[in-house]
Amino acid sequence: MKRRTLPVAAAFAAAATLMLTACGGGDDKSGDSDKITGADQKTEKPTKSAEPSGAPAEDKPDGVDVSLPADMNLVFDWEKPKDKNEAAAMDDAANFFRAIYRGVDKRTSKDASVAAYATGDGLKYAETQINAWIDGGWTATGTLRHYDATTRSAANGKSVEVAFCADAGKFYGKEIKTDKVLKTEPSIEDFDHYKIIMVKYPTGTGLWQASKVFVETKAAKCQ
Repeated sequence: MKRRTLPVAAAFAAAATLMLTACGGGDDKSGDSDKITGADQKTEKPTKSAEPSGAPAEDKPDGVDVSLPADMNLVFDWEKPKDKNEAAAMDDAANFFRAIYRGVDKRTSKDASVAAYATGDGLKYAETQINAWIDGGWTATGTLRHYDATTRSAANGKSVEVAFCADAGKFYGKEIKTDKVLKTEPSIEDFDHYKIIMVKYPTGTGLWQASKVFVETKAAKCQ
């Protein structure tokens, strides 16, 4: 089993109603207009961890632990934009994905990091992802690379679209009970293209939350 947006096809079907997915480049219309879909999405208040985790400072942006186990490596191979808001939104889009895989590792969709970096449909997406891994009895191992990132701000300055590719060619599911790593041959299924709508949390703290997630699976443009 190779990691995709969800671990297996059955999980895709079960979660379909909670995902905003554009399969195939022709279906994704979010780049056709200067208006960002979901720009008016409301935010939800993040919660704090009950106990400090002991993670190093670089693993606790905004005071929230997003540390991952040593064998779960998320790489964000991109350059930050010059715009301050877009750079902050890009950083927290990365933290959103760290939060998802922290939830996978901790076996819960209720980790404080998920509540901190996701809201609205973004929160539903994160919970769906995490619960699919949990229900399947899997965790993840290997390297998941994110690259070719672009950003685009809404006119009101309160939301930013962060788009990027992901290569899961060296990222695998691992059975919790047996520690068996589930590998497959490299294929187009390793490549996804994401568009994440990040909204600014209205406290002046610089926190951005994923409010909507659009995924193009089998993304040839990411090869």
